[in-house]
Amino acid sequence: MAALRGASSLLSNGRVLFGNLNPNHNANSRALLLLPSQFVSSRGIASKLFVGGLSFYTTEEALSDAFSQYGQVIEAKIIMDRASERSKGFGFVTFASEDEAQKARTEMNGKVLNGRVVFVDNAKTKLRFNDAVPIARGPPEPSGNK
Repeated sequence: MAALRGASSLLSNGRVLFGNLNPNHNANSRALLLLPSQFVSSRGIASKLFVGGLSFYTTEEALSDAFSQYGQVIEAKIIMDRASERSKGFGFVTFASEDEAQKARTEMNGKVLNGRVVFVDNAKTKLRFNDAVPIARGPPEPSGNK
């Protein structure tokens, strides 16, 4: 519990600094900078579903209400087009537990929501730029075998 209280005190600008919360840790130890939602999903505490085929008129509140009958919805997010400010027709629903998410996935996949048949699947983890594999640049090294 003390570790959680210590971690919550590090909350700053929507980011949390999680490192070794042991008071005897080395000051030079490497800390990890995570968004709170990334910490929750990386620990397996929550489960995120992808919802495709949404009506352009579906709101985040309506999406949350539709999925909340299967468990505790932490977040319902509809992805918007920046240029037109319209829905892109898909979104994500984050549940408090894996069991609730899987129940919602099986029950809601292929169901009608706001006049459209929706497709529900497990969300894939988003690879951040810093986590990406480096791209090789330039010609290959000479092989030495001629």
